[in-house]
Amino acid sequence: MQKLFATIAVAACVSAHTAAADVAKVQDKRQFVDLVAGKTLTRPFVKLEVSKDGTISGRGARWDVTGQWAWRDGYFCRDLFWGGDPLGYNCQEVTVREGRVKFTSDKGNGDSAEFRVK
Repeated sequence: MQKLFATIAVAACVSAHTAAADVAKVQDKRQFVDLVAGKTLTRPFVKLEVSKDGTISGRGARWDVTGQWAWRDGYFCRDLFWGGDPLGYNCQEVTVREGRVKFTSDKGNGDSAEFRVK
């Protein structure tokens, strides 16, 4: 029985390591633009387009989403409005894994949202 638990524990560690290895931090603006330009970022009730000219547009639930973005010091920095209400300026860490892009607020120290890239 102990051997079974040890085998399961090792398998879990290997799986966790493999999954973590698949996540890559987006390092620069060119890499980010190549990832999202001309595509739609989706998650339940949200569809966004982040264009290479620095604009953000789309819908979140029933309201329009608009904004501007720039790449600064390795982070996606955006000023966003949802239904006309300001969500504020924030610089976010961007990571990518298996057709998904994840934005983590406060330079990687805050809340995150993951989107499918279509």
